[in-house]
Amino acid sequence: MLNVLLAAPSQGGGGNPMGSFLIFGGMIVVMYFFMIRPQTKKAKQQKQFIESLKEGEKVVTIAGIHGKIKKVNDDGTLVIEVGPGTFLTMERSAISMEYTSQKNTPPAAPKA
Repeated sequence: MLNVLLAAPSQGGGGNPMGSFLIFGGMIVVMYFFMIRPQTKKAKQQKQFIESLKEGEKVVTIAGIHGKIKKVNDDGTLVIEVGPGTFLTMERSAISMEYTSQKNTPPAAPKA
């Protein structure tokens, strides 16, 4: 019985092409909800984060440079202090994520 079920689709008869279209359409819907939609949502959040940057925030650049925003310029650049007295001017788009002490504190060691 199992061999008959497996061999039936390969018999080259005039099958219904609507089933193939439904499967193809279903794959597109699944790709949209699991791949495309989350990426657009994340891109929107990143854009909002970059637009809301202000002085005093700790940030990490795409290159991995950690620093604190000292000045927000009108031309779309930021002045970032990466060390005492060391400043870098970067584009807003080069900022990757916010760097806070809460995100980077190691977990407390268990007490014995």
